[in-house]
Amino acid sequence: MQRIAIEVMKMREEQSNKPSQKNKNPKKPWFWPLIYAGFSVAFVGMIWGYNVFVDTDTAGESKWTDAGKDKVTIETNAQAESMKYPFKETLLDSMEIVQHYYDMEADEATREKSLLVFNQTYVANTGVSLSMNGEPFEVVAAMSGKVEEVNVDPFVGDEIVLSHANGMQTKYRSVTGILVKVGDVVEQGQALATSSENEWNPTAGVHLQFEVYNEEGILINPESLLAF
Repeated sequence: MQRIAIEVMKMREEQSNKPSQKNKNPKKPWFWPLIYAGFSVAFVGMIWGYNVFVDTDTAGESKWTDAGKDKVTIETNAQAESMKYPFKETLLDSMEIVQHYYDMEADEATREKSLLVFNQTYVANTGVSLSMNGEPFEVVAAMSGKVEEVNVDPFVGDEIVLSHANGMQTKYRSVTGILVKVGDVVEQGQALATSSENEWNPTAGVHLQFEVYNEEGILINPESLLAF
């Protein structure tokens, strides 16, 4: 019995001297704080990325909206424009209509001044021929619009055709030194070219042949829109 008791005591001592499982794998004190910090960084990164995406998207939408508003404003203003002279208004007192638009309802004297003579043939004028004492003058856009055509023809004179937001067109013929090209958008009063002379209508000298077409593409008398 005494021997058995001694062996039991030894076994107890051995067990007490063995390191417990708990002490074998101790948890490091910085483990959980590190995990929490990692989650915090990831969460903050997600929030920051979302805000950047939203701000960028909002800025892009704002730019698009502003551009759309500007376009609508420009088109609305162009439609509301009244036609002005195809030259600077300061020149009005010096400007003369050397040949009127041919109107069957006009008086005889006006109709006579509406005929062009070429090779001993009379041709009805389709616009107004404007001259400033035979001197060159700056030709400007009568309304805001887009350059649809630029035609170079020394015989009848170089020509610019503008289309306008209200559906009308204006033509500027017998010009030189053209400052615009097809596709350009011009503002009312913007310089287009300089008046010149041509072989088709030499009696008019240096002049501008100004023509107006309505929304249906029909020639109309510019004098019905402008008080020359």
